[in-house]
Order: sequence, then C-alpha cells, then structure tokens
Amino acid sequence: MKMAKTALAVSLVTLFAQPVMAADLTVYGKANVTVQSSDDGEGSFTEIKSNASRFGVKGGQKVDDGLSVIYKMEWQVDISDESGEKNLKSRNQYVGLKGGFGEVLIGRNDTALKQSQGKIDLFNDLEADIKHRFKGENRMGDSITYKTPKMNGFQFIGTVIAEDAKDADNGYSAALLFGDSKLKKSKFYASVAMDSEVKGFDTVRATVQGKIAGLKLGALYQTQEASEGGSEADGYVLNAAYGLGKATLKAQYQTVDFDGSDKKNVASVGVDYKLAKNTKLFGFYSTFDNDSSEDESYLGLGMEYKF
Repeated sequence: MKMAKTALAVSLVTLFAQPVMAADLTVYGKANVTVQSSDDGEGSFTEIKSNASRFGVKGGQKVDDGLSVIYKMEWQVDISDESGEKNLKSRNQYVGLKGGFGEVLIGRNDTALKQSQGKIDLFNDLEADIKHRFKGENRMGDSITYKTPKMNGFQFIGTVIAEDAKDADNGYSAALLFGDSKLKKSKFYASVAMDSEVKGFDTVRATVQGKIAGLKLGALYQTQEASEGGSEADGYVLNAAYGLGKATLKAQYQTVDFDGSDKKNVASVGVDYKLAKNTKLFGFYSTFDNDSSEDESYLGLGMEYKF
C-alpha cells in the first residue's frame, strides 16, 4: 500500500509539472542597498535606502513555429522598510506574443520613451536618478507595447496607453533606437522618442552614448510641456564613465530649466567596484542646486547583488 501511494504521488507530481517544465521560467532580481548621509534641505540625517531592489519571474513558451508566448511579473521590494507596510510595489508585469514580426506586450510596462534612454543614467535608482528632474520616466498600466525586430541596427518601439475612463484621452509613446544600449554589440547607441498625453505631459527626448576604449560618454536632451498648456521645461544630461581594472569612475551633470524662471542642477560623482560578475560595491556623492527650493546633498556607500 505504501509503495502504491508513493507511485501515485510521483505520478501526480510528474503530471502537474509537465506544463511548467515545457515553459521557459527564469527567476531573477537584485538587492541594492545604501547607507547614506542625506541633507534634504531641511537638515542632515543618516538613513539606509533600498534602491529599487526587486525580484521577478519571466519566460515564455513556443506555441507554434516562429511564435511564442512571453511574460514577465516583477515586484519592487523595500528591504529597508521597518514596518514592512510598503514592502511590495508592482513593476513591469505583462504577457504577450513574440515572433518574426517582433513583440506585442499587454499589461504594465515602461513606455517607449522611458526605454529609449537605454543605460545612459549612470546613477539610476539613486538620489540623482534623472526621473527626479525629467518627466517621461513612466511605467504605465493599461498599455500595449509593440517592438519591431532589429533591422540594420534600428528598432522601433510604440506604446498605447488606454484612457481607462470616459473623459480621458489615450496616451501615446514612440521611440526609434539605433545600436546596442549596453554598448557590447556596438560602440554607439542613439535614440529619439516622444510622448503625447502621457501622465499629463508631451515630451521629446534625444539620447546618444558611445564608447572609446575604456571611456563611455553620454548625452541626453529633452523638452517637456504640460498637455493642457502651462508648465514647460527643457534640459540635458552629460556624463562620463571610465573603467580602471575592477573599478569604474563616474561623473554626471543634469540641468532642467522650468519656464525660464526655475533652474534645477544636479552634479554627481561616484565609483563602482566589481567584486564578482553579479556583485559590486559603490559610492556616490550628489549635490542638488535648486533656484526655488533649498539645496540638497547626498553621500552614500552601497552594495548591489544580482541573481
């Protein structure tokens, strides 16, 4: 009887595991934490920050010759939150189809304009992330994203955001990319992108990044305007990174001019030190010069582990 129960259990496990084994499944994520001295303009204090630490699953399954179902489910984790009440936050979560025509993704996803920046932001997820000064870094639900295959180095991405209400308008985002944003398959990357009626703003962005030996140089220019008229701004980002053995030295400057009367500048320097392929230590200093509010500064040491 015991052997019969064991055989039955094995049969059930095998039966239910077959669909999972047939599909591609990858568990991934990263933990990024800093200990930093922060001055937000009202006073200095020490804090521990979880910088968009995350985990997720992604994969797909072939359903026909040349056609696959693909998916991603990703969550942000605040591993420094003492209460645990804000511990989980939804990130990109979608399902779609992939084939010779490209990809069609439905769900919550980064807009085409957000994706167009590639890897240019050297202080991404930290205090000097460009999202704190520039509009357009949007991850939108109720969205449909289409990506063409790469053709001679070019790729088009388009996003439609459903209005999801009677009195609202659809939003649109589009981007044309050239080259490899990771600068591994090519030494040059460039993009132009635009938003229309996305989170209340119309935006145009141009990005360029290149690699010469161990030196990476990047620039981004953007104009943004409230869709209903009013607030306008334009600005740019300039940066450089230089590899020195296991270390990478980084510097970045960004400025945004709001309506010609309120200018905000951010200057950052930092260093990354690679301990292993998926682990690094890093340090940074960022200073914010604000015309209409108190200046800010941040000094931090951190660690990132990817899995």
